[in-house]
Amino acid sequence: MSDHAAGATRELKKRPDPAAFIQANTRLSPVPSLPEIRLYTAHPGSGLRRLLEPDDDEHAAEPQPPYWAYAWAGGAVLARYVLDRPSTVAGRRVLDLGAGSGVVGIAAAKSGASEVIAAEIDRNGIVALGLNAAANGVAVTMIGTDITAGPPPAVDLVLAGDVFYGEAVARRVTPFLDRCLAAAIEVLVGDPGRAWLPRPRLRLLGEYLVPDVGGNGGGEPKPSGVFAFVAEGAD
Repeated sequence: MSDHAAGATRELKKRPDPAAFIQANTRLSPVPSLPEIRLYTAHPGSGLRRLLEPDDDEHAAEPQPPYWAYAWAGGAVLARYVLDRPSTVAGRRVLDLGAGSGVVGIAAAKSGASEVIAAEIDRNGIVALGLNAAANGVAVTMIGTDITAGPPPAVDLVLAGDVFYGEAVARRVTPFLDRCLAAAIEVLVGDPGRAWLPRPRLRLLGEYLVPDVGGNGGGEPKPSGVFAFVAEGAD
């Protein structure tokens, strides 16, 4: 292949600018059950797969499905809980774990958290999260790496929405949350009752009917809970 042809092939494979693409191809609109928060969310014509094309870096991480483009029930119920009970986060340093769209961290920032850190491994998700934070007029510090293998950051509270959607991620997240408890960090979990939820470790704090817009349940409201994650064997 000639240098010109190779260059043309690379150009065809070049990913669009994520920020410009997200702004042009998603809709900034209020979240169902969370009218206080607006997010860039997908619609049938968004064509988000164009953001999933791998780039020319053979060492780049595998592209992730666009979980960040939807409002999932666990995040929505946790955000609703925080907005209704701002004392949960007021004046506290908060980690939004597996932040996705950032809806939980945005709710915490709106409710008076002194600092919000959002951890999200999807590079497009990080871009969307920044756009969403700006659209809601809040400041969020972003971490674009998987933090679950190491010690928790210096925070007072971890908010974990929709982090038990599969066995592998549950096995990775649970020890991290245990390290948070050992460091005297409170942990709250939002979830609609997925299969890998560690129910013996959870204490129900509140329940709302929220749509699981990004899940298999479609947009129908369903009961979703906010739980305190507690130490193994705790009463």
